[in-house]
Amino acid sequence: MIRLFVGLELPAKLRERLAGLGAGIEGVRWVDEENLHLTLRFIGEVDEAQAEDIVEALDRVQVPPFRIVLDGLGTFGAGVRLRAVWVAVQPSPPLEALHRKIERAVVRAGLPAEGRRFVPHVTLARLGSVAAREKLGPFIAYNAGFRSRPIRVSSFTLFQSFLTGEGADYVAVERFDLALEEA
Repeated sequence: MIRLFVGLELPAKLRERLAGLGAGIEGVRWVDEENLHLTLRFIGEVDEAQAEDIVEALDRVQVPPFRIVLDGLGTFGAGVRLRAVWVAVQPSPPLEALHRKIERAVVRAGLPAEGRRFVPHVTLARLGSVAAREKLGPFIAYNAGFRSRPIRVSSFTLFQSFLTGEGADYVAVERFDLALEEA
């Protein structure tokens, strides 16, 4: 069995900038710079045959290249239930269209439909302790104005996820180029 998800790789300079935001708060697990990405569809554990079906289905997904902008910080959860801190993505109809097409492709490959609403984001940190949650308010306020330059999206990637004691490591399995016409 292999653990998969579909996402967007981020430019190295942007990953470096994002990684530079986080540090110095005990009890916060910052995402390693090389693992920063935007998830389009979590797939989970599948066998090799189903993984091949997924690759085949994703290979047929086509949308024109487009641009996105990362803009501001957000969280999943609040107060003592705060679980993660992330950088938001400005509303993007082309990104939503890509997500919908990927979702349909994964369902065609035999997986159940995703039950959660798509919230495009880049996870910066996951939280373990209540003390860490209390210290994040100033961090979020200080970095709330974060904004990237427009990022050109010309492909998406199928990643394999390897769980470790310190989090997960991601390896690109297959990259899928978008259509040639620019949106």
